[in-house]
Amino acid sequence: MDFSKSMAVAASGMRAQTERMKIIAENIANANSTATNKDGDPYRRKIATINSTFDRELGATLVSAGKPVADQKEFRSQYDPGNPNADKQGYVKLPNVDSLVEIMDMRSAQRSYEADLTVMDSTKQMLAKTIDLLRR
Repeated sequence: MDFSKSMAVAASGMRAQTERMKIIAENIANANSTATNKDGDPYRRKIATINSTFDRELGATLVSAGKPVADQKEFRSQYDPGNPNADKQGYVKLPNVDSLVEIMDMRSAQRSYEADLTVMDSTKQMLAKTIDLLRR
C-alpha cells in the first residue's frame, strides 16, 4: 500500500474544498449588496468548480479547484423607492444569492473536507502502526 498516494489524494481534496468554501463565503458576504451605480448589476453568485487530473507520477487522480463560474440565474428585486439605485418603479436589483443554498453548499464542502481529513488521519495511523511493527 502506498501511503503517500492516499495522503496526496486526500490533500488535493482538502485544498479543493477550501477554495470551494472561500467562494461560498464570498457569495454569503455579498448576498445583500447592490450595484455600485444605478444602471449596473449587483454581485452575481459564483459557482465553484472542481477539476480532476490524473497524476502519472503518483498513479492517482487528484482534484483541484477550477475557475468559478458565474450563476446565470436572474437577480432578485426588492421594492425600495428610497434607494438611489432603484428603477422608475422603485425596485432595486439584488444579487442572485440564496443564503440557504449557500449554507447547504458550505455544509457539503465542510463534510467533504472532513472526509478527506479522516482519510489523512487513518493513513497516518496505519503508517505509524506499520513502522511500529517493523521495529519489532
